[in-house]
Amino acid sequence: MKKVVTILLLVGLNIMASDGLKTYRKRRALKKTSKVEPYGKIKKSRSEKALYVVQKHDASHLHYDLRLEIDGVLKSWAVPKGIPGKTGIRRLAMPTDDHPMEYGDFEGVIPEGHYGAGTVMVWDTGTFTNIKEEKGMLVPLDVCYERGTIEVFIQGKKIWGPYALIKAGNLANKESWILLRMKKDADLIKKPANRKTLRRAQGERMGKDVSALTGRTMKQIAKDHDAEWE
Repeated sequence: MKKVVTILLLVGLNIMASDGLKTYRKRRALKKTSKVEPYGKIKKSRSEKALYVVQKHDASHLHYDLRLEIDGVLKSWAVPKGIPGKTGIRRLAMPTDDHPMEYGDFEGVIPEGHYGAGTVMVWDTGTFTNIKEEKGMLVPLDVCYERGTIEVFIQGKKIWGPYALIKAGNLANKESWILLRMKKDADLIKKPANRKTLRRAQGERMGKDVSALTGRTMKQIAKDHDAEWE
């Protein structure tokens, strides 16, 4: 009996998780674009460190898509002004569709007539660690998301440090969050021995507006057409 209940629970959880990609799939003509835009499956990470991605997206309005792996999908926020590099700066972050894990390395051109038309660059990529605690215990990421308070330590090629996403309420009838760099101990995650060199290198990378995967600029990506479809 216990085995049957466990199986039913797992099936139920899988169905709930799959629902997270329904909007993503509905908005896209995946029969035409599936070779480039992934259909997407729920993929539970076996690593303690989850995937973190920032994609620069020159769509109807230029913005940055922050994506964090939670429950087998990339939970996503559109951040118009980009990721803050210093404490004291708050950035508006508007939640968008959940994306499949495979979307984390998507870079190319979404042509006119398709959802999200425009050039996409993988501006930064890496991993993150959940650091939200209550009474000395980590709060699961899915619980953090539902409560509207996420605290993570990002380890990217350009961004490194503790960040918070806090649900702020509604803005123009749309749910809004605030993204900020936290003042928590920056040594929560151990850095390499030569920290000054690391900070200098990351500062230089953050200043260079090029892909963290390919080193290309937005113009080069648009010109190459390597991920475009008709």
